[in-house]
Amino acid sequence: MRVRCVCYRAHDPRWAFLPLSGEGAARKGARFNPKGVPALYLSLSVIGALIEMGHSFGHRLDPLTMCSYEVDADDVVDLTDASERDRVGAQLSDMGCAWAYEVAKGRKPASWGLAERLRSEGAAGILTPSFARGAGPDVVNLVLWRWGPELPHRVVVHDPSGRLPRNQLSWS
Repeated sequence: MRVRCVCYRAHDPRWAFLPLSGEGAARKGARFNPKGVPALYLSLSVIGALIEMGHSFGHRLDPLTMCSYEVDADDVVDLTDASERDRVGAQLSDMGCAWAYEVAKGRKPASWGLAERLRSEGAAGILTPSFARGAGPDVVNLVLWRWGPELPHRVVVHDPSGRLPRNQLSWS
């Protein structure tokens, strides 16, 4: 499916000069990407971005830089839709698995297997419910494995005033 919308992300301010890199996810791994695989995690709402970065501590946020993104991306699988999950063989239990625990135990999380399969079938990304603690059913995320400044997977950070830093020197 094609996704055309505004999305949001709350960044660690030290890395706000790379709002489109996906390197943080590649460096650490995340729910839908193992280490070494870049991914861009976005939320369809501001509150969703805050819930994701709040790690369930709604009143104890580390400093964040909030960005909005203009997204026009094709080849996205909508895993918020039960019939689409059935079509691609995705289970909510696999998507919401305790991925970090599985990695710590030396096992491959089910969510990584799903993402790997979808990528191999040509998916550029997924729409997924949030599995962050405290997220309601209306909190939806967009995870992209392929994106750039051009169609068919266009993602552009909204920064018309040039407020985002250009490099990490501003944090020294």
